[in-house]
Amino acid sequence: MSLPTFDQLPINPEYPPQTAWGVWGKEDNLGTLNLLNEERVANAAKCIKRGAVFSLNWKLESPNPALFGRSHVEHTYNAIIPNNLGFDDCYHNFNTQSSTQWDGLRHFAHLGSGQFYNGVKSSEIVKGNDETNNRLGIHHMARRGIAGRAVLLDYARWARQHVPDFDPFVRSEITVQVLDQIAEAQGVVFQDGDILLIHTGWLETYERHGDKVKDLIKDLENPSCVGVKACEDTFRWFWDHHFAAVASDNFSFEACPLLDYVKSCHATFLGGFGLPIGELFQLGALAEDSAKDGVYTYFFTSAPLNKEDGIASPPNALCIK
Repeated sequence: MSLPTFDQLPINPEYPPQTAWGVWGKEDNLGTLNLLNEERVANAAKCIKRGAVFSLNWKLESPNPALFGRSHVEHTYNAIIPNNLGFDDCYHNFNTQSSTQWDGLRHFAHLGSGQFYNGVKSSEIVKGNDETNNRLGIHHMARRGIAGRAVLLDYARWARQHVPDFDPFVRSEITVQVLDQIAEAQGVVFQDGDILLIHTGWLETYERHGDKVKDLIKDLENPSCVGVKACEDTFRWFWDHHFAAVASDNFSFEACPLLDYVKSCHATFLGGFGLPIGELFQLGALAEDSAKDGVYTYFFTSAPLNKEDGIASPPNALCIK
């Protein structure tokens, strides 16, 4: 399938400008994950040379306290056999976006139009009314499964060499020109359907400071971090590279606080392109290993929670080299 370029979007004038609505059909619920066809998945498996496995999932308990007022998961046991010889466990107040997560296509609308990907209305998502349906629920991603070639761009390592006093806890913007420089330096050549991982160093910085990190995040409701710059050049670059999904190790993917929600990566990627966004992916060990062997491409798998009509999910993600 030949995809339109960013400058050819939308494919129908009835759709909002610069959206990919209808590219995979009006009823599509998967967005750019459609790029992960059998041929691309089979080719991605060729990335496995050593059998080294890297989990990209942070602890469900982290960060603590949770950001943006999200609830922190509570964990209890229920005894199922007398004398405490068997247990079930239960999670309470489990916000799927408090730790490592996929933002699904119900998470953020295309704010310029006031609708979600492919023109889905909020009334189709909000439970308890006559229009509610299962469009764009996380279960569509889960039942399909996510597997393909992942590519990592190590911005944190680049920034330590090129950005004076670099601090991932301070808001700064990563441009696509810099991403191109990093890709060239790492010898990365992108392919359609890649899952792009961007290592900013935010998560390792959080863990390195331990309990003192709470003093560094001044506003839990509106925290700051380095991230991708939200602008038209960025939107064009990401769409024209035809990534299947994107993720980073910070809490917002894009630079935060967001300056313009309407023109944010969240509104454009999720609501406009149908491009899933991963956040708080644990990328430090993977980046360190790749810096040693110079290999920045991997076989990637992710099995989101198969929750009917869910908004988001822990990714249960692995990279294998």
